[in-house]
Amino acid sequence: MKLCGREELITDPGYATPQARLPKIPECFSIIEKWTMTKTKFDVMAVLNEVDVPCGPILSMKDIYEDKSLYERGFLVDVDHPTRGRYVQVGSPIKLSDSPVEVKRSPLLGEHTDEILGWLGYGTEEIAAMHKEGAV
Repeated sequence: MKLCGREELITDPGYATPQARLPKIPECFSIIEKWTMTKTKFDVMAVLNEVDVPCGPILSMKDIYEDKSLYERGFLVDVDHPTRGRYVQVGSPIKLSDSPVEVKRSPLLGEHTDEILGWLGYGTEEIAAMHKEGAV
């Protein structure tokens, strides 16, 4: 209540104890909400952290997208795609110093069909015939 500008409620008998405040919880939340609406979520977090109130912001997709630290740590990765262009993708959540993960774009539909058919033992002429017949 001190942070919200309602310091008088700290000593008010109707608010001074958890038991006294219980019926007034909606009013307390309203006071806090009015205070938080005057600040950004990051300003609120900074002020509350200064007085040891554990808190954290609820990030919007825009907040996440614009957070440079997520790119620096590899949690978000810029990826080039031949049809979509450049876009942001979630990086690998697992970080192993001896096994770095390269984040790649998803393949286009049918992009590796010929390669896979070759691995399965089909020859070039057989694969060409499958294409001609519309099978692939």
